[in-house]
Amino acid sequence: MGTGVSTHDDVDDARRRFLERALQSGWLIGGLGWMTVGQTAPFGEVPNPLPAGRSVFRVRGDVRVNGLPATLETLIGPDDRIETGDDGELVAAVGSDAFLIRRRSSVNLGLSAAKQAFRLVTGAMLTVFGQRQKPIRIHTPTATIGIRGTGVYAAADGDRTYLCTCYGSTELQATLATDVREQITARHHDAPRYILGAPEAGSWIIPAPFIDHEDVELRMLEALVGREVPFAITDDAYLRPRREY
Repeated sequence: MGTGVSTHDDVDDARRRFLERALQSGWLIGGLGWMTVGQTAPFGEVPNPLPAGRSVFRVRGDVRVNGLPATLETLIGPDDRIETGDDGELVAAVGSDAFLIRRRSSVNLGLSAAKQAFRLVTGAMLTVFGQRQKPIRIHTPTATIGIRGTGVYAAADGDRTYLCTCYGSTELQATLATDVREQITARHHDAPRYILGAPEAGSWIIPAPFIDHEDVELRMLEALVGREVPFAITDDAYLRPRREY
């Protein structure tokens, strides 16, 4: 199983296929509204809260949970290990949290009350977290990200971490410079950052572009846990509670 980080071209191709299938299947209407009746979603169903006893919404290619091949019937625990191969991608939900794990990724979940800390060893993931009394953290080789009920896209390789606070609040900290921190509050991808393994021009945390993820993916994830994104991406009437920040 590959462990390298996906290139931007890899992610762009996968995202393009996702959007093309959605449009061709009638999954999206009115720009980015969900088609709720009369059509089949690109992967078999319109995103809605998953029924009890189900964790996986979509699995493609080589995906393993605790070393075993994942299927739509795989039940994911709050502290399980997920790995995706060169062609792998997983969309799943656990409790009030949902995530999309890209190809060539290794993630140790940490959603239990005892842990409250993800470890993104390599690769990339888009995640929406439910509200918590205490922040949950994402650890990567170069960063620790404190999160409180928000949506984030994170990508890690050996020498830097990309973090987009899609909405909500995060605290970024460089692993090798624990006194270097930055608080981010975003409404709509306002302040992407790279957190570095070695400083550039004296800086450990630097501005980054918006890359490799889409609002429609965030909306899909929020739908799986019964919520809506906090920003308007269409004029249709929302049927789920919209998040507020």
